[in-house]
Amino acid sequence: MQILFLGAPGAGKGTQCKKLAAKLKVPHLSSGDMLREAVKQGTKAGVEAKSYMDKGVLVPDAVLIAMFEEFLSKPEMKGGFILDGFPRNESQARALDELLSKLHTKLTDVINLETSDDLLEERITGRRVCPNKECNAVYHIKFQPAKKDAICDLCGTELVHRSDDKPEVVKQRLKTYREQTEPLIRYYGEKGLVKRVNGEGEPEQVFESLLGTLKVACK
Repeated sequence: MQILFLGAPGAGKGTQCKKLAAKLKVPHLSSGDMLREAVKQGTKAGVEAKSYMDKGVLVPDAVLIAMFEEFLSKPEMKGGFILDGFPRNESQARALDELLSKLHTKLTDVINLETSDDLLEERITGRRVCPNKECNAVYHIKFQPAKKDAICDLCGTELVHRSDDKPEVVKQRLKTYREQTEPLIRYYGEKGLVKRVNGEGEPEQVFESLLGTLKVACK
């Protein structure tokens, strides 16, 4: 299976991708993680991406696609993979289609995690993260609070409220998603690939619904 996850910021894509990847025993390819790994490994695309990241500007689509080609060409991808965080717009989606065709593969399913804006804002603005790069644990002041207020359970580091998780920024992030990424639901829907999953329950409930949606492949 070659699965792409869509959903607004805070929809729970990362959580569900990791759980599904473990269930299906396939790699989970998060665009952010891939960028960091490519930079760390010093791959050709990673070196080029770093030159943009160091300047604080967006990494161009061509460099992102080159990075995806590096990862998707690995032998361990032959059994399938799960994409998370890319593509973010129709131009990137078309470029990904071309890359997958070049690699003689294609997407089999596009999962759209559906959630209301009110819940998305509550999930994101309440998120607190551990800034310790060796830990990176994530908490929520309502849904998954730390045992000791503002202190990471795992490493004892003081938790932080990321600047892009603050209310005014979250509204802009959701607006950007609606304008740029949400149209991909129609784009992939026209290809008959979209499967809708209610993302508003507890993570385990959402996962059970996800497995039910993909029942043929998960047997």
